[in-house]
Amino acid sequence: MLAFVGSSHCTFIRNGKAYGADQARSHLEYKLNYLLQRHRVNSAEEFIERAGTESSFSGKPYRVDCDGRERPSADWLMEELHRMRTPGP
Repeated sequence: MLAFVGSSHCTFIRNGKAYGADQARSHLEYKLNYLLQRHRVNSAEEFIERAGTESSFSGKPYRVDCDGRERPSADWLMEELHRMRTPGP
């Protein structure tokens, strides 16, 4: 998931401020490491729910803007997770 975020052309919106893919990946990696140290994440779904959905400080939902289409980051990440888990032809 972190590689997907880091290689994305989308803008990550956190607390009203836009960040590029590298910054978004770094931020989510920091949150993931924090959660792992506390044994609070055991699956990709838990990562999305606990790290990729909203700000821990403000409670505001994260959003992504991909090609002018803004939407919740949780939806974007869950779609990618589903794509990654769906066997190809």
